[in-house]
Amino acid sequence: MRFMIQVRATAVSERGEPPGPEYTPLFEAMGAFHNEMARAGVLLDGAGLRPSRDGWRQRYAADGSREVVDGPFAETKELIAGYTLIQVRSQEEAQAWASRFPMPFVGIPCEIEVRRLYEDADFAPGGDMALRTN
Repeated sequence: MRFMIQVRATAVSERGEPPGPEYTPLFEAMGAFHNEMARAGVLLDGAGLRPSRDGWRQRYAADGSREVVDGPFAETKELIAGYTLIQVRSQEEAQAWASRFPMPFVGIPCEIEVRRLYEDADFAPGGDMALRTN
């Protein structure tokens, strides 16, 4: 089972400024945590994301037409500042790793969100999300 641990964005992460020296202990803790997950064989990937001003969204209408909307995006609470992708044997194992995730920002309220990824088996006959044809 793969899970994505998403670090939710804050006004600080959206500013896109280089972090000050107060973040050195956090970066060391995050590096150590990622190294521990790598040694345990559960880490697939992890990275911080640049602020939304450096990105865009593609909106799709019902007719399939597309609209590109450049960042930045106003609702910080809906943005992701970084992620860690893990592969574990169970939801309980994912919860155990997430419970040890270092606090992502120094001195400000923040949160992470953990979501399971779909797997090919979810779409196979008898899977959780078996594809249906009409």
